[in-house]
Amino acid sequence: MFLRFIKDFFIKKTVKKSLLAYSLENTGKKIETVGLLIDETYFSKEKELIEEITANGISAGNIKVLIYKDRIKKKDLFEHPSFSRKDISFTGEFQKEEIKQFTRETFDMLISYYDIEKPQLLIVTLQSKARFKVGFSSTDKRLNNFTITTVAEKHQEFVTELFRYLKILNKI
Repeated sequence: MFLRFIKDFFIKKTVKKSLLAYSLENTGKKIETVGLLIDETYFSKEKELIEEITANGISAGNIKVLIYKDRIKKKDLFEHPSFSRKDISFTGEFQKEEIKQFTRETFDMLISYYDIEKPQLLIVTLQSKARFKVGFSSTDKRLNNFTITTVAEKHQEFVTELFRYLKILNKI
């Protein structure tokens, strides 16, 4: 328990340091590829979320998902790549290849689907090479180009609002 607290503290410190020199990229490019970072600790309906996104014109093959869970048991099976607290070092370096690959991918849009800030999720969002980042307004606003005020349990409302504004911004 104490070790987790210390690890979270150091990762938060790394995120704060990195945010000082961080600037968001804003391109007028249309959105075709989507990265989806989900905190499955509080939200477990990733299939429904993906269906909502595909119903709005994004191809299912163009959506890559990375799932975070506080604790992953040996018996847990995931359809998509997943990680936990133990897969990130004290200095914020990723120890799992799936996380490194996800952050290196240049998505047209990254959806940070978590409404409770956790250092592990913040560092993945921060290090992502996505061109346009979307998240919840309850998280650090410096990380995202666009934020939506709702809760994670209302995924239909989130996706509806997101695509309504993407049309206004001429992104789709």
